[in-house]
Amino acid sequence: MIKVLLADDQVLVRAGFRALLDAQSDIEVVGEAGDGEEAVAQARRLRPDVILMDIRMPGLDGLEATRRIASDERLDGVRIVILTTFELDEYVFEALRGGAGGFLVKDTEPVELINAVRAVAAGDALLSPSVTRRLIAEFATRAKEPAPSPRLNSLTEREREVMALVGEGLTNEEIAARLVVSPATAKTHVSRTMVKLGARDRAQLVVFAYESGLVKPGWLS
Repeated sequence: MIKVLLADDQVLVRAGFRALLDAQSDIEVVGEAGDGEEAVAQARRLRPDVILMDIRMPGLDGLEATRRIASDERLDGVRIVILTTFELDEYVFEALRGGAGGFLVKDTEPVELINAVRAVAAGDALLSPSVTRRLIAEFATRAKEPAPSPRLNSLTEREREVMALVGEGLTNEEIAARLVVSPATAKTHVSRTMVKLGARDRAQLVVFAYESGLVKPGWLS
């Protein structure tokens, strides 16, 4: 059973999400929060598997709440999906950098939201395709040529190759097909890369891949 915490300042939004998620046999909404402070407190008390976090809430916003939860070692297993009505590129990037495991706009289809909860609970990164394209395109136009990161030196050539493919949004199965290895081998490479770089989850690997210059956004053109 996947335990979910809902964090949104709009009661009707929380009610809609609860009705949708509670109808699933493998998902249970264990709590709700109306602001960032409450979200952090509820996360520490309930230890959910996934938090659906509104990015804009009164008081402590979703970004800062995400940072606090992600930096709390006691909540290492908690995965956060940021929800927003705005496709704000800087917020997307900061949310992922801060430790969110995924990002969706609120007008996503119900089945996509359900799949998102399951995917993030399983440890996969989740990025809304339209938001991802906007994010990387915008980030690429503003970013200067990244300096080589010394942390890349700890990676093998294969691990760098795998991280680049993660940065392009490929799943373990797609990476396995591209490199002609088994999905289990691809998963092992991804896991080792995360450990070496201290990445909290797959989404942070994506951010690091772009920030370090290992992946360039030309693949979107």
